[in-house]
Amino acid sequence: MNTDASAHPAADPEGKDLPTTPAALLARLDSLGIAHQTVSHEAVFTVEQSTAVRARLPVLQTGTHIKNLFLRNKREEMWLVTAEAHRVIDLRQLGERIGAGRVSFGSAERLMRYLGVRPGSVTPLALINDPENRVRLAVDQAVLEADIVWAHPLVNTMVTRLSGSDLQLFFAATGHSPQPIAF
Repeated sequence: MNTDASAHPAADPEGKDLPTTPAALLARLDSLGIAHQTVSHEAVFTVEQSTAVRARLPVLQTGTHIKNLFLRNKREEMWLVTAEAHRVIDLRQLGERIGAGRVSFGSAERLMRYLGVRPGSVTPLALINDPENRVRLAVDQAVLEADIVWAHPLVNTMVTRLSGSDLQLFFAATGHSPQPIAF
């Protein structure tokens, strides 16, 4: 999967070209009574780039930051795996642990079709775009239990703070039931 920013030159950094805009997502969080705070920053595509942004912005220096893997298996089942940002994840072991068998990364086309986001912007909040529950969800237990979780609000030029319990409320509102993973 190409994560070079130049690979997506026509992409709107504010997400106005997405199936659900960040503004619409944040309005949905409001309607669910989920407290949140969003911070804008330059586009980030890797955990390393995200770490550099956090180092410069004091508000981002607390809480749990995450990474998200959009995966598929040979049966064409799609998976979203959300884990603490610095977890080392072995895909072969992960596939077995979540009951998916052998998994690989989903393509940019699949990512847009199933979750309505571009590479570099994978987020559990993209489940707002999966009303048919075609994507299975597995989440790091530490993320589910975190007081503060930071996640992209559908674009990688912003990050939104909410609690792990509110993230679970969001999952329920989208009809997704996370499979907890203890790393």
